[in-house]
Amino acid sequence: MRDDDGTGGTAEIGTARRNRVRRLLPLGVLLCGLAAFFVFDLDRFVSFQALSENRDLLQGWVADHPVATRLGYGTAYALAIAFSLPVGLVLTVTGGLLFGLIEGTVITVVAATIGALAVFLAARTAIGDSLRAKAGPFVARLEDGFRENALSYLLVLRLVPLFPFWLVNIVPAVLGVSTRIFLAGTLFGIIPGTFVFVSVGNGLDTVFARGEMPGVGIFLEPGVLIPIAGLTLLSLIPVVYKRFRRGSPSSA
Repeated sequence: MRDDDGTGGTAEIGTARRNRVRRLLPLGVLLCGLAAFFVFDLDRFVSFQALSENRDLLQGWVADHPVATRLGYGTAYALAIAFSLPVGLVLTVTGGLLFGLIEGTVITVVAATIGALAVFLAARTAIGDSLRAKAGPFVARLEDGFRENALSYLLVLRLVPLFPFWLVNIVPAVLGVSTRIFLAGTLFGIIPGTFVFVSVGNGLDTVFARGEMPGVGIFLEPGVLIPIAGLTLLSLIPVVYKRFRRGSPSSA
């Protein structure tokens, strides 16, 4: 029942606005962090040049403070992913250089998964339900198809480096993928690529010792691309199988 003086309606509007602010706040914080990264030109501190110049200092910190540096690296990586900063490749290689192949891979995968989950939850809270409600039948069909093979699609999106990491954090939130599937697809999907790029970082000491800088070409070598391509094809098998079964006469 609406109050005659209109205070009931005003209260409802105020509550709706507060709820909307609460929904948008996490995503707003992440966007502010991304903007600050570019405004303050922080990318100059996260580059192969900076890594080469500070390699001895960083390795000394790791030797003197093994626990703190691992926690610091993991936290920095998770925040970088949460704020969608374009520094994932440099940080992943840094993990291999500082912590070795196995430890660097484990820390990086865990941190990246935590950061990706933050973006996923923020996007789902802020825009997921409202966008799906306004998007119409096309997105509804896309959502149904994605949900049917959500894990396989997520694995493909994570394995193929052509898709920006931040975009793969947001799309599943918009399409209504469950948190459990998102976590599984992200955690297992990024292991192979992370392992490969950490292994590149694990061998950078030799490159830096020669006074050289790693270029993009080092990540386009067959030893890097072939394993990722093979795993991508394997992750597509469930999707192809389901489509084959659906189109076969016996399934009619």
